[in-house]
Amino acid sequence: MAKTIGILTAGGDSPGLNAAIRGVGKAALGAYGMHVIGFRDGFRGLMENRTEPLTRTDLSGILTIGGTILGTSRDKPRSMPIGGKTMDMTDVMVETYRKHHLDVLVCLGGGGTAKNAFALLETGLNVITLPKTIDNDVALTDVSFGFDTALGIATDAIDRLHSTAHSHHRIVVVEVMGHNAGWLALGAGIAGGADVILIPEIPYDVEAVAEAVRQRSRTGSRFSIVAVSEGAMPRQHAEALHKAETILAKVKGKSKDKRAASRKTKAKTTVAELKAQLGNRTLELAQQLEGLTGLEGRVTILGHLQRGGTPSAADRLLATRLGTACAALVNEGVFGVMVAARGDGAEPVPLAEVVGKRKTVPLDHPWLRTARDIGVSLGDG
Repeated sequence: MAKTIGILTAGGDSPGLNAAIRGVGKAALGAYGMHVIGFRDGFRGLMENRTEPLTRTDLSGILTIGGTILGTSRDKPRSMPIGGKTMDMTDVMVETYRKHHLDVLVCLGGGGTAKNAFALLETGLNVITLPKTIDNDVALTDVSFGFDTALGIATDAIDRLHSTAHSHHRIVVVEVMGHNAGWLALGAGIAGGADVILIPEIPYDVEAVAEAVRQRSRTGSRFSIVAVSEGAMPRQHAEALHKAETILAKVKGKSKDKRAASRKTKAKTTVAELKAQLGNRTLELAQQLEGLTGLEGRVTILGHLQRGGTPSAADRLLATRLGTACAALVNEGVFGVMVAARGDGAEPVPLAEVVGKRKTVPLDHPWLRTARDIGVSLGDG
């Protein structure tokens, strides 16, 4: 009997999602004679049983299209907004899975999607995930699809900002995405010739950044490009956040103790406040650099521009490769895994080993050494 695959895309949209859907679908239909069903808008569509069959016709012409033809959402199985309340809808999703006689649910997404898929795996469903994110922070895969396209977009933006920074003798601070990992800012900063690169993994000293700009001015370069991850933070802020998160981790699960519960509440509030402050951090940095250097500062926030548009050739190839590998694993009956990129191939990694982990930039990574060797300041003195 032919197997039936359900497929959904969850979390933020990303270049290469349609290429991955196409890769899974075309291989499943053509090479293995399976049936493929798409669920609309992520786990929300699975809960609401909003489906559409994915035929060869549906998969035709989507390789170069950005976004996702299935739509997406950030809804979570165990905490989904329903009628003004937040409810655990896992049982309803299991019912939908059974109703369609699925052999597996394929979930395309990042770390959050892997966690949500794992929740369904724990109920006894067969799931497989594919790593998608422009942040490139999914654990245990060489790379995630979407990253290469976003890297190209961010690099192009920095390229274009060089001329205006040079013409007006300005400091241009370019914010790129990356709440918890600095891959995008680091890669685009090096490729785009940024003079300063600030990432979440290396808390920065504003005075050290200003000195790097002043040093350029003393040598005749009266402009500077600062590439900054949205999650980068000054050293003092990072230390306060680390302290609050450490307290929170220590009192986790001790809410029955009144003193521990109070400390937990205070720590949670502190963490939330510190993270909320990051929203204005880039603008604040530009203002500080103006005051410390005497040069006019300007801010460019790339935002969702990095996630849109036609996926690069590398992302199309990667997404297709992982998608076809996924179909092969389904045919072999291998479930409960993430399809990880390994060199030019792919291999299954147990989903339990992926959940709760994040791939950040190691402090001894070659990209960091490269940046330092060419004179880029990383804001740490």
